[in-house]
Amino acid sequence: MSSVFEQFTLPNGSVLPNRLAKAAMEENMAAAGQLPDAPLVRLYRRWSQGGVGLIITGNVMVHAEALTGPGGVVLDAESPLAPFQEWATAAKSGGSQVWMQINHPGRQVRADMPGVAWGPSAVRVDVGKNTKRFAQPVEMTATQIEETVARFAETARRAEKAGFDGVEIHAAHGYLLSQFLSPLANQRTDRWGGDLANRARLLLDIVRAVRAVVSPGFAVAVKLNSADFQRGGFDAEDAKAVIEMLAPLGVDVVELSGGSYEAPAMTGQAKDERTEAREAYFLTLAEDLARTSPLPLMLTGGIVRRPVAEEVLAGGVDLVGMGSALAVDPDLPNTWRHDAEARVDLAPVRIEDKAVASAASMARVRQQLRRLGAGRRTRPALDPRLALAKETFLQGRALRRYRTWLQTRSA
Repeated sequence: MSSVFEQFTLPNGSVLPNRLAKAAMEENMAAAGQLPDAPLVRLYRRWSQGGVGLIITGNVMVHAEALTGPGGVVLDAESPLAPFQEWATAAKSGGSQVWMQINHPGRQVRADMPGVAWGPSAVRVDVGKNTKRFAQPVEMTATQIEETVARFAETARRAEKAGFDGVEIHAAHGYLLSQFLSPLANQRTDRWGGDLANRARLLLDIVRAVRAVVSPGFAVAVKLNSADFQRGGFDAEDAKAVIEMLAPLGVDVVELSGGSYEAPAMTGQAKDERTEAREAYFLTLAEDLARTSPLPLMLTGGIVRRPVAEEVLAGGVDLVGMGSALAVDPDLPNTWRHDAEARVDLAPVRIEDKAVASAASMARVRQQLRRLGAGRRTRPALDPRLALAKETFLQGRALRRYRTWLQTRSA
């Protein structure tokens, strides 16, 4: 039997049926009220029936006024639980565990979004000529930081109540917690800035707060950049140190990825000598971290073939995360049981501007998710420019709905 189909026991004692995980992808498919509905339920049922051992949802936002996109799902103290219970049930229907990824965008918010744009410092996302598409952030106050810790804990508590098996705290890809970790985005001089111990304080406080309100058997994971791929930014040595800080706090898994909107390595658009020759973008970095990690590690980024998944496990990583491959073929894990050479092919996005290329790549993936959610076949050959145009239209409609919902909620 292939190593990818071996069971894995988490530190909390629960058992994953195999080593394959559906990594988080930002669906932006929320229904009215920023809630999951039938298409998301149908999509997650497909993944669970496809044989993956662990499913991690796309971004679920902890703050209704701070979304990565207008179609984002929100779970906070005011959200009804019934839609989330239905979502969790579908995602576990094939025997998978399901963890909710919980997140706050911080400064990575579009300029046309209502609500707030917060950051550790008032440093705007820099994506060259597209910079003005992002909001100018304001530096968070101590009160706002403490309220954010409470929001993460409340979302985790309610996720367990809804039937999810765990949460993954998103501290990668340039979102809020990643911004605090970055010496480029975080220029504070108080207890949340300066050396790495201070920059990691918000993440560690959130992990402690979450662990305090959930049961011992409920999984708590962290998604962390193996590197930001920016000169002077968060790097592999920083990642190693943060993993060691997380070890005594009851964390079950650290998922390794990389990049941000400014350096979109997670979509294959920002490469260096450690990533450009690999199908598993961050494997070299992950293997280095696995040698000393006191916690189980999961690696995500570009994996589409079983032999590569097996190589990841052989390198000391415990779980293999796949995103785009399962967006195209949700049955790939079951297929690998009898066809070791089965794979998914997505043509590279050949757009010179890296920020636009990253957006087009994600839009193409989201179009596959929408098709699966509608009960249709995927179209991996879809032109990424056309996908981006479709996604732009859909996001415009979602933005109008979100703006109205937020105004009504605040009234």
